[in-house]
Amino acid sequence: MDPVIIAGAGPVGLTLALALARLEVPSVVLDDGPGRDDQRPARTVVLREDTVALAERLTGTPLAPAGVHWAGWRSMRRKQVTREVAFDAGTPAPLHLAQHALNGALRAAAVRHRLVKVAVESRLDGVEQERSGVTAHTRGPRGTWWRGSFLVGCDGPRSTVRKLQDIRFPGRTAVERYAVAALRAELPWEDEAILHRTPPWRQSGPPAAEVVGRPLPDGVWRLDWLLPQGKDLVTPELLVNRVRETLAGWCDGTTPPYELLDTGVHVVHHRLARRWRVGRVFLAGDAAHLLGALGTQGLDEGLRDADNLAWKLALAWHHGPHKALLDSYQRERRTAVAARLRAADQVLPLLRGGGGLRAYVPGSARGHDTMLADAHLGRGMLGAPGTYADSPLTPADHEGQASVDTPPGTPVADVRVTAEDGTFVPLRDRLGRGALLVVLVAPGTGVWDRKHWVSAGIMPRLAAAVTALPCRAELLVAEEYPGAGAHTVLLVRPDGHLVTALSGVRPADLYAAAETALGGPPRTAPSTETGAEAGATAGSR
Repeated sequence: MDPVIIAGAGPVGLTLALALARLEVPSVVLDDGPGRDDQRPARTVVLREDTVALAERLTGTPLAPAGVHWAGWRSMRRKQVTREVAFDAGTPAPLHLAQHALNGALRAAAVRHRLVKVAVESRLDGVEQERSGVTAHTRGPRGTWWRGSFLVGCDGPRSTVRKLQDIRFPGRTAVERYAVAALRAELPWEDEAILHRTPPWRQSGPPAAEVVGRPLPDGVWRLDWLLPQGKDLVTPELLVNRVRETLAGWCDGTTPPYELLDTGVHVVHHRLARRWRVGRVFLAGDAAHLLGALGTQGLDEGLRDADNLAWKLALAWHHGPHKALLDSYQRERRTAVAARLRAADQVLPLLRGGGGLRAYVPGSARGHDTMLADAHLGRGMLGAPGTYADSPLTPADHEGQASVDTPPGTPVADVRVTAEDGTFVPLRDRLGRGALLVVLVAPGTGVWDRKHWVSAGIMPRLAAAVTALPCRAELLVAEEYPGAGAHTVLLVRPDGHLVTALSGVRPADLYAAAETALGGPPRTAPSTETGAEAGATAGSR
């Protein structure tokens, strides 16, 4: 079987390659660069708990030393603190790190893996596909033809893959613009991020005046200033003035010593590809969507694209293409990203406008600050991970369904579980292995050795039901799960989203739910659908 071809060696492309390798699927990553990443301190990413865990599973190394888990979050308006959040074990902090540090860790892991080939100086310029596979051509010093089973375009906003497949990329250009600086300085808030709206030293400025400060290791900070609408040139003098007045405003009127490391202008676009699949060709990351206003992080969503697609491509690679399962990638991920874009576009006029509701509704400014902070922190409608409640892989409600705090299609809570070898591990550690997870909630098991309860009560019957499932599955036991009663059985997808919760051991319901999570019964007859027809079907969803 031919490898999966991945166009683009950024974080999304390398994450997909490593996720496939973990599932014993080989890949070729086409890197149009020299195989190293530019060191840009002002180009950083903020990862939430789920995407940090994903990257660490794939690289086998902790990311924390390369970045900063924020100690807290502070929202300010003028001179007033409107919100403070302290992060602890019960409130996981986002991780802020330079993008080249993340990509370097992913690249190092990819180079070490026997199932990942990174082809440098290989710029894609042609794609041909037929029912049995995909052929790609690259130009450059190492230009050649590549044969693959599938091809995934992770090649950024100007995606060649998207253009070759003639996929439209509608949306809005320059939704917001930010002047960005990375500098080393001592600020009053150690490892604490700050969002300052309408700071007092900018009272004469535009109504949307706003600056965000995010800490990085070694006393480095990334500062982002929201720029007025328009295309006014951001000169070095303007940027230095912004740095000095901001540092002085935060440090009692005196500009502290600082070292300017990097600068830039970040332009936020909102775009969404019409189709994410054309036959055996897929899009992921910035090739499929652009979002970033109001604190939303496009890379977070790109990594979730890779996590969603990897296990589905792996099942198709090992067992033959399953149209419904592969189609679900576009249905789930495009819907989730579209919801975030829609929410941002609806809220943006309220947050950035100088009048409207803010002039008439008491306390609306504080509510707007909360919404914006939630977007930066990965919470609420602007920042929380998407759900797949309307996915074709989510079973319909049924009599044996149990109620838990995690609705079907939502990422599961990271509770401690007992694995089949008797070890205690976080549930998230068992994700990404290609297996469905069956979790039995059994209070009291944590204080007993596994050998004492593995053959008692309902365990033998549940173990038999798990063995009979239509896909490889792993049986885990948790002492508790939010909102779940004793003997609740959870069925979890390989990417960590809940399929269903059952009240007790119900082999028939468990089997039916597992079959639905895999896209339904596979076709018994070979498909005669061509690549173009498959793309048209995916685009109509």
